[in-house]
Order: sequence, then structure tokens, then C-alpha cells
Amino acid sequence: MGVRFASMTAPPHSNVPHRRHRAVALWCAVLVAAMLGLAYAAVPLYRLFCQVTGFDGTPRVAGAAPTTVLDRSVTIRFDANVAPELPWRFEPEQTTAQVKLGQSVLAFYRATNTSDRPVWGMATFNVFPEQAAPFFNKLQCFCFTAQLLQPGESVEMPVSFFVDPQIVADKDAFRVEHITLSYTFYPAAPPKSAGKPGDAATPQAVQRPGQAG
Repeated sequence: MGVRFASMTAPPHSNVPHRRHRAVALWCAVLVAAMLGLAYAAVPLYRLFCQVTGFDGTPRVAGAAPTTVLDRSVTIRFDANVAPELPWRFEPEQTTAQVKLGQSVLAFYRATNTSDRPVWGMATFNVFPEQAAPFFNKLQCFCFTAQLLQPGESVEMPVSFFVDPQIVADKDAFRVEHITLSYTFYPAAPPKSAGKPGDAATPQAVQRPGQAG
């Protein structure tokens, strides 16, 4: 019997590392796609959670302003933020306003698309301190609505609100003298109705009487 030499042909298991690398690459692609989907879903989920629980300084929505205005004022600070992945510039047209309790106020923010492509965005907002949030009521707001800005487009975004006079009767909030209204814009997926004739992609123009002073 002669000596048998090992075959020079690669064993079948030599392709295992290659298949393993392909599997890892596939899982990475799935993970990236899932993270992107969660990013677009984050704002609607956040909205639903806050509406149900009143979590994290989420203000109330009112149908009308109160009929009583007290001779006591609070300072409203307007804050604006943009997520790093959204190529927008976003800022309040004024940084503070003196507002009487019960007074209906109209303030404006401005958003600008600084990129060379159309971009959708959506805003969330909070009120601080949290004990003041139940008494901060919005009448009109651009938050939780997908907004489309064309390349270089700049638009005014109005917010109408009042501070409920009942704040003076609350043991935790009656000492509040400063309230911050903070918005943050995130990237948003186009709504299903986008592109249909008559759809409003950006906030409609509003009258300025009653603007915060």
C-alpha cells in the first residue's frame, strides 16, 4: 500500500467564514433599516404616549381662550432646537414675552431649509417647569404635523397659547414666574397624502394681531 497524501482541494467547511461574513453584513443592513424606521416612527409614538400620559411637560390643547385675564404676568421663553440629521435652521422670532395669565398670545417661529433638496420635518414640544405644563394651553400649533420645506425655503410658524389663570390656585405651580416653551424639529417621512392637489405642506399664513409683545 502506498502512502496517501492529503488532497490539495480546500475542504467544504472553508467557505464557512465567507458565509458568516455575508450573514453579518445582512443583519447589519436589517438593523440600519430598522433604526431608520424607528427614527421616523419616534415622533408619532412620542405624541401618542404624551397625549395618553401627560408625560414630560406636555401642554394641554384648548378650544378657546379663557374669559378672565388676571393682572399678573409670567415670562415666556421661546426655545428652538433641531435634530442633527435635519438640515434646517429653526429659531423663534422673539426669545421672550411678558404674558398675563389668561391672555391669548400669538408668537412666531421661523424654519429654513438650508439644504439643496426638499426636506420633511416634524416638531415636538415641551413646557418647563413641568408643574406649569398643565396650565399652558395651546390654541394653534405647528407641532406633530409633517412640514415640507423646499431647498432654501423659509417659513413662519405660528403658535397661539395662553396660561390658565387657575395656575394661581395650584400649590405646586402658583410660584412659577418663568415658563419655557421648547420645540425640537426632527426628520419626518412624507405623509401618505403628500403630492395630492390641494394638500398643504407648510403652515398657512396667519394674522399677526395679538402677537406676543
